[in-house]
Amino acid sequence: MDLATFRELNQKVIRAGYQNEIDWQQRVCQCQDFSEFAWQTIWVIISSGMKNQVARVIEERVIEAWQNGHPLSGAFKHKGKVKAIEYILDNQEALYKNYLVADDKLAYLEALPYIGQITKYHLAKNLGEDVVKPDRHLVRIAAQYNKTPDDLCAGLAKQLGCKKATVDIIIWRAANLGYV
Repeated sequence: MDLATFRELNQKVIRAGYQNEIDWQQRVCQCQDFSEFAWQTIWVIISSGMKNQVARVIEERVIEAWQNGHPLSGAFKHKGKVKAIEYILDNQEALYKNYLVADDKLAYLEALPYIGQITKYHLAKNLGEDVVKPDRHLVRIAAQYNKTPDDLCAGLAKQLGCKKATVDIIIWRAANLGYV
């Protein structure tokens, strides 16, 4: 993908109302709080395997249930994911401390319940790591240019002076919206 094509996609994503998402990804820094660690992990658990727009609705229900002391199973019907979310909430301080000292943060994240080989990158990005999530959209798009997702995003990020993760979110959102 050349710079002009990327910039065109970026403008479409901004016009669609996602400037805040782009700005957030560019400024996200290393997670400094066990609660933020827990909620970023929970978001990735909820959103894996479903459309972003559907996941946001479920996330709101889960947060409301948790804040009001209601069972999470009433907010989300996926038993395995509910169990994983409850585990994260019950152990958030220890999990965060272990993350901080992990030599291989990606491997540590992948060991968490419902965090897998691809979603570990999503979680790492949300925790402030400058990585690229090689999801189906990014793999497909990078392949069109005979590149890996990381190479595609790294090359554009270098030209733009931004994070690889920011390029990733723009290309992913463009694909999510059907622009590419």
